[in-house]
Amino acid sequence: MTTPAPAPSQFGPSALLTPANLVTMLRIGLAPVAFWMMLKDQSGWPLVVLWFCLTTSDFIDGHLARKQGPTRSGAFLDPLADKVLALGGLWSMVVAGRFWWLPVVLITVREVLISLFRSYYGRKGLAVPASKAGKVKAFLQFGAVGWVTLPWTTDITWLSNGFLWAGVVVAWVSAVQYLTAGSRATTTMAR
Repeated sequence: MTTPAPAPSQFGPSALLTPANLVTMLRIGLAPVAFWMMLKDQSGWPLVVLWFCLTTSDFIDGHLARKQGPTRSGAFLDPLADKVLALGGLWSMVVAGRFWWLPVVLITVREVLISLFRSYYGRKGLAVPASKAGKVKAFLQFGAVGWVTLPWTTDITWLSNGFLWAGVVVAWVSAVQYLTAGSRATTTMAR
């Protein structure tokens, strides 16, 4: 019995308006609505549903990109959407008085550092893909905000703060992984 060959890419690497990118752009476009709801109410079922959809739809755009062909624009937009959602949600909760500012500053500094790092290495023609730790980091940060928005757990501060601080630790572990991988790639290119 033979297995069917994978479907050919439906979009070239320079395509912009792909289904995956449209999902990603929708995530970015709806993010301010979620942030406004966080500042207004901090917790509630409409916010929970919106936050869940925005943060889990990353799987949908990833599936579509793998199925229909990845694009350079998608490689830029997908991490951007994750950063907008994570940092926007975390800072909204700081402004609302639900999170302490220090862990959110640590996460923000890490995101800026890694964005600069990726930009620098991108200009050299190197791409450093997302690591598993980076995906765990996003899950923890989204979860920290999610636990505050969920009416059943909104007042269980140790739960959201635990996710937040775990997100800080994993963020910096993944930052070291990115920097190490980029350093190795540069060393290999120099040879």
